[in-house]
Amino acid sequence: MNPFYKNMALWLVIILMMMMLFKIFNQNQQVSETTLNYSDFITMVERKRVASVIIQDKNLFGTDLNGTRFKVYSPEDSELIKILRKNGVAIKAKPPTETPWLVSVLVSWVPMILLIGVWVFFMKQMQGGGGKAISFGKSRAKLLSDQAEKVTFKDVAGIEEAKEELEEIIDFLKDPKRFTRLGGRIPKGVLLMGSPGTGKTLLARAISGEADVPFFSISGSDFVEMFVGVGASRVRDLFNQGKKNAPCIIFIDEIDAVGRHRGAGLGGGHDEREQTLNQLLVEMDGFTSNEGVILIAATNRPDVLDPALLRPGRFDRQVFVSLPDIKGREKIFLVHMKKTPVDADVNALILAKGTPGFSGADLENIVNEAALLAAKTNQEKVRMKDFEEAKDKVYMGLERKSKVIKEEDRKITAYHEGGHALVARFLPETDAVNKITIIPRGKAAGITWFLPEERDFKFKDQLENDLSVAFGGRVAEQLIFNRISTGASNDIKQATELAQKMVRNWGMSEKLGPMSFSHSEDQIFLGREITKPKDCSEETAKLIDSEVRRIIKESYAQAEKLLSENIDILHKLAELLLEKETVLGKELDDLIMTMRPDIKLSSLSIPSFSKDEKEKEPDSKKDNEENKTI
Repeated sequence: MNPFYKNMALWLVIILMMMMLFKIFNQNQQVSETTLNYSDFITMVERKRVASVIIQDKNLFGTDLNGTRFKVYSPEDSELIKILRKNGVAIKAKPPTETPWLVSVLVSWVPMILLIGVWVFFMKQMQGGGGKAISFGKSRAKLLSDQAEKVTFKDVAGIEEAKEELEEIIDFLKDPKRFTRLGGRIPKGVLLMGSPGTGKTLLARAISGEADVPFFSISGSDFVEMFVGVGASRVRDLFNQGKKNAPCIIFIDEIDAVGRHRGAGLGGGHDEREQTLNQLLVEMDGFTSNEGVILIAATNRPDVLDPALLRPGRFDRQVFVSLPDIKGREKIFLVHMKKTPVDADVNALILAKGTPGFSGADLENIVNEAALLAAKTNQEKVRMKDFEEAKDKVYMGLERKSKVIKEEDRKITAYHEGGHALVARFLPETDAVNKITIIPRGKAAGITWFLPEERDFKFKDQLENDLSVAFGGRVAEQLIFNRISTGASNDIKQATELAQKMVRNWGMSEKLGPMSFSHSEDQIFLGREITKPKDCSEETAKLIDSEVRRIIKESYAQAEKLLSENIDILHKLAELLLEKETVLGKELDDLIMTMRPDIKLSSLSIPSFSKDEKEKEPDSKKDNEENKTI
């Protein structure tokens, strides 16, 4: 019920109660009046002891000389008026009251009806849904059915392996005998893991759209309340609902809110969250059977989940939803472009090549931003230019056109970004340079945009070259201005973290050898690392620091040598940036080849396609031309 109507009903009940009490009180006053016999009344009149009377129907309401009121039931007496007038009694007449029978019935029954109504109202308040006292232990899961806009597997792109795993679950629910004839059993649980924005919840929505079975959806935070035992009670109620509607699917979003590792943190005591997790473990694989109830959960923090939750028999399948590759990004763009009118020059493949490392949510945001930019300029369709501008906005932030920049600061930014770009182009197996800009966007005064090659691992020499690229901006400042600025703070931070991982995690130090010293970094709970022994001695810690420092110094020296030998190209590139503000990767290559015709640049990290794949792509000629310009 609407809170406004609920409050209005409550005030209405209060007003009616007050009216009823007033009526009862008024009636009691009338009943308390003295009632006289008619003969006694005539005697009082004849003795001139009555001051006035009020005649209403067959009732007489009189007042004596002392002011005392009395009531007399008067029979039909034609001589009464004469007697009253003869003895000087003031006479007042009122018309007879005609009370309808319905009103009489209502007046007599109103007190009982109001009492019953108030009792029913408060009982419903206590037993109703939401956060009422008796319903705290009820599950808040929503049963999804007949959605207005159904999401199916056709609307999910870029995560084909995860779709295949979940399509198998749907097939099992539709035709279980096909899978159980060889002794197999249906998986009890599927855990969707992956970075934020990769499409875990979208997959769950697609399952609810595809499945012909009841689909219950709930968030992990809906289990735990301020009252002890509520979470466990809601888990029991949730699975009871599932058993009644089996076969069915239960989806728990952000399960890390309730499934975190038990025994974590400082101190002890009874933890309500742990009690909820224990009940969840029992319901998933305990003494009672949950045949036909499949639990699907999603989280982007699988490292914090309790090991008992991840074992086979509870979550039999753990599906990793990864960031989409170039083919996946192209399909995601095409899915979102179905809802947006796009111009003929828009090529999803080109956009996919320029967005490595973007999640599905990022790509959807790019399409949305492009549509908003096109609408802002009153375009009928979204152009490729709008997509490129939206991509820059999402990746680098909004362009700060109103910012007043000193010419000296523009010059420092141009040399800084030029240093990054030149080191990246001269060193082998580094990421391709896509764009260099000194237009301030977001918090950055300028940005060098790379197109990283999508691969599963990197070699030591590649990581060392990446460190040199990171220091290219600081080195250029020092060479040209003989001064250093705060603009390289983020570069230094990223380079230091990378060098520490090389030594601590990946065993890329000759002095330390192939050893890992990163156990304590994995402890995400306060208190667990306190009770854990140190990973290394003080001498080893000093050696780790010295190795990190050595790797950083060598990478810095490599960048310094490259820029010193090609300082004339750095000057030209800075001049070009000051003139145009944005330089593309192709323009950078043309500049280098003009000034160093004999130099051999490393090949760009452009994704390659087989002949069959090229034939499938639309506008392949235009696509090939774009490959040359990136």
